[in-house]
Order: sequence, then C-alpha cells, then structure tokens
Amino acid sequence: MIVVTGATGNVGRPLTQALAEAGEQVTAVSRHAVAVPDGVRHVAADLARPAGLTPALDGAEALFLLLSGDLHAPEARPADIIGLAAASGVRRVVLLSSQGVATRPLGPSRVAMRAVEDALRESGLDWTLLRPGGFASNALAWAESVRTGGTVAAPFGDVGVPVIDPADIAEVAAACLRDDRHAGGVYELTGPEVITPRQQAEAIAAALGSPVRFHELTRDEAKATMTPFVPVELADDTLDIISAPNPAELRISPDVERVLGRAPRPFDGWVARNIAAFR
Repeated sequence: MIVVTGATGNVGRPLTQALAEAGEQVTAVSRHAVAVPDGVRHVAADLARPAGLTPALDGAEALFLLLSGDLHAPEARPADIIGLAAASGVRRVVLLSSQGVATRPLGPSRVAMRAVEDALRESGLDWTLLRPGGFASNALAWAESVRTGGTVAAPFGDVGVPVIDPADIAEVAAACLRDDRHAGGVYELTGPEVITPRQQAEAIAAALGSPVRFHELTRDEAKATMTPFVPVELADDTLDIISAPNPAELRISPDVERVLGRAPRPFDGWVARNIAAFR
C-alpha cells in the first residue's frame, strides 16, 4: 500500500492516478472527501493533526509526504508525521521538499523544511527527497484574470526561473515510491528552460489564440496576494527567489531525465493541457 498525502493537489492528483494505473494499492489522503480513481481508497485527514493519519497508514509500506502551506508555519510539527509513519510500519517516505533548502538555506521556511528533511534522514526509514523549483501550475493563479480581463498580473515580469510541470514531479515521485534504487536520493527538479512571467503570459495567449496583457505588480502587491494562502515567511522566501534567482536557481537540473529517461516537459506543454482553465 502506498499513501499519498495532498492527493487533490497539482502533484498528488496525477501521482495517485499514475500509481493506480501501475497496479499499486493506493490510499489517497486529503482534508475533504473527493472523487478518486477506481480502486483507490480515500481517507479524510488533516496533516496538522497527525494522529488522524493513523487509519490511512494502516498496512502502508510507502508514504508520499507533501506539506501544505499551514504546515510551514512556525508552530507546526510536520516531523511528527514521520514518527507516526515509522511507528505504523511504513518503510519508505518520499518527501516533497523545496529547491530553496539548498539554494536559500537561511530563509525561515527553508530552515523549517530542512528540519523535516533531517528528521526523515534520522528516522531509520528509506527516504528520497524531491526538491522542485517553481511550479508551472502557479500560473493557475492568473486563470480568473485571464478569463475575465485578458490580463496576467505578476511581479518581476522579466526575471525567469526554470519552472517545472507538476506532472513531472508526480512521475518522479511514483518512480521513487516504487523502486528501491532511489532510496537515499536527493533530486532537484526543474523544467527544461528558464521562462519569465511575461513569457508565460505570452504562452497562454498563444494557446488561447487571443491577446493577454501583462501587468507588473510591485513586491508589496504580490505579497498581499500571497499571504491569504501561505505564511508570511514562505511568501517572503518565495519572492526573494523570483526577484533575484541565484545561479543555482537558474540551473537546469538533469534529475528529471535521470529518473524518467526523458527531458522535463516545457511550460507551453503544461499550458496546452490546462488551457480550459483560462478560457
């Protein structure tokens, strides 16, 4: 049995589907009841209350651990989930971490994530760390403004990073959950090219076949749009990266191809699959 937390999200949903299609027994965990693929068990649980995961972990051999925004808050104790997994008999954990753990180790949210990584390394379990950079799916935040006004609003319009398609993260995670050879691996996951927010808007416009105007936000305006959904520390750490990425954050990693045997998908491929959200 493989347990997938965050099963309704941009990574968890395709991961659950991929594992089910591969014939694995899967338990999908989310806060609320949702439709899941045929044969997949669903358990409603809130990771902020780890004890609620106990039914999901019963009989599980592997766990995909995705920490939502509130689990990055200073008072959260996500390492408790790892202890619970070990006590429940889980043998392998694949943790969705962050590129910033290595590239911005002093950022407050990165310090907290490093602590979770360290707890996993010290747990006695087999582990794999996935450290993605920016997600292509962050562009979904623009969907309503594109639909209603043909506009993308974002900060730092001409500063790019190699954003990754969440479907690639899901495929890498599936490989790591199913194959012992990835135990102890630390994989940095990026897309195949550096792309700016303005270029992302252009890719959306091209897929729509209609103009999309780009409006550049100030840092303060961007932070105000983020903080209703993520802790202030995580918002600041993210804005630090996308405003002035360092050489490590601009690097195109070979790790997706190393695991999957193919290059990562480009941003316009993600747009093509998700263009209905912008119509």
